[in-house]
Amino acid sequence: MESVVCNGKFELKIKQDEPTRVPPVEETEKGHHFLCNLDQNLAAIIKTIHLYKSPDKGNEDAAKVIRESLSKALVHFYPLAGRLTISPEGKLIVDCTGEGPPFVEAEANCSVSELLSIASVDPMVLKNLVYEVPGAKNIIETPVFTVQVTKFNCGAFAVGIGMNHCMADGISGVEFLNSWGEIARGLPLSTPPSLDRTNLKARDPPQIDFPHNEFVDIEDISNTHDLYEEEEMVYKAFPFNTEKLVRLKEKALEGGVLSKCTTFEALTALVWRARCKSLKMHHDQQTKLLFAVDVRSKLNPNLPKGFFGNGMFLTNALCKAGDLLDSPLSHAVELVQGAVKVVTDSYMRSSIDYFEMKRVRPSINGTLVVTAWSRLDLLSANFGWGKTIYSGPADVPGKEVVLFLPSGEDKRSINVHLEMPISAMKTFELEIMQI
Repeated sequence: MESVVCNGKFELKIKQDEPTRVPPVEETEKGHHFLCNLDQNLAAIIKTIHLYKSPDKGNEDAAKVIRESLSKALVHFYPLAGRLTISPEGKLIVDCTGEGPPFVEAEANCSVSELLSIASVDPMVLKNLVYEVPGAKNIIETPVFTVQVTKFNCGAFAVGIGMNHCMADGISGVEFLNSWGEIARGLPLSTPPSLDRTNLKARDPPQIDFPHNEFVDIEDISNTHDLYEEEEMVYKAFPFNTEKLVRLKEKALEGGVLSKCTTFEALTALVWRARCKSLKMHHDQQTKLLFAVDVRSKLNPNLPKGFFGNGMFLTNALCKAGDLLDSPLSHAVELVQGAVKVVTDSYMRSSIDYFEMKRVRPSINGTLVVTAWSRLDLLSANFGWGKTIYSGPADVPGKEVVLFLPSGEDKRSINVHLEMPISAMKTFELEIMQI
């Protein structure tokens, strides 16, 4: 199989071999692995790439090392060697078959620097570094985990991963990669995984103790869907260096309404307001913000160290677009802070029970979903070639999603990635540039 991408000057070709399976090197537990209600809402494939280049060694043995260490890592993370199925209760569950994930070796006709140059203009090119099963019609037919190792002609290589979000969140995903890297380097696991998710089971009987606006379905009175259909969608990344982030937080604290705020709260508030304005949302348009909060230490009892699963809870803020735009930035920040504060053990238990009773997923009409990877140590996974020279998503966020990625040598700067209709993107850029 060969993928061809042309940027006008250079024709990129990535030749993929036929996939093979990588089962765990030892016999692992069989049967069904429980997925909690938080997992049920996240059944989408997250694609990431991790680029390596060492001055001391080439890429000749890369696929062999990655494959052999993966077979050992899957002994500890054996659900990743299984497949999704439907439980008698009608929920997603993992059938721990031990068959192992598809593994693909590939070669690119370029250097890694040439690839990144193309990706800076066309980020969709990175999808070619992650194996996608042809003909999969739904999430059940799609493997929960795939690996592709792509060699470049400069001695670099890429590890491209596709993992179903129902298996792990960003923190667990990074810990898995680090453990896999430790095994590749012949080291013991510094953080053995804890696979038990029963702490996140619904109560019996379930009880709903709070309103859960994350599930509210919003009417699109601003005809935003028509705008998405009629205009060309464009993708762009906006850099926020440390100086700009300091100015943003100072602006959020103007007027003395707030005594403090975090970088995430200020940046999320700014993006939410700018997006509402850019999409020309009606004054009375309800708009919702969704973002994930790490609840490992908020649950009672806490999730254990090394928890492998989804320890992130999707919280929300809801208001009218007019209220958001007619008020100072501090008001939007307050809404973000309120969404963080509401996340307690009792609130999460109520939300888990809400899904148990209603079986609905969070609606994204009129909604902005902020995904922050800015706190993840994406560069840390080391298979013997040192830390990555680049790690990040292999595809762009959807039209409702804004992605915060770490940037700069110290990773304290943030790049804001999003996709919008072309006219809205122009307005969004003007709003962002004012900081």
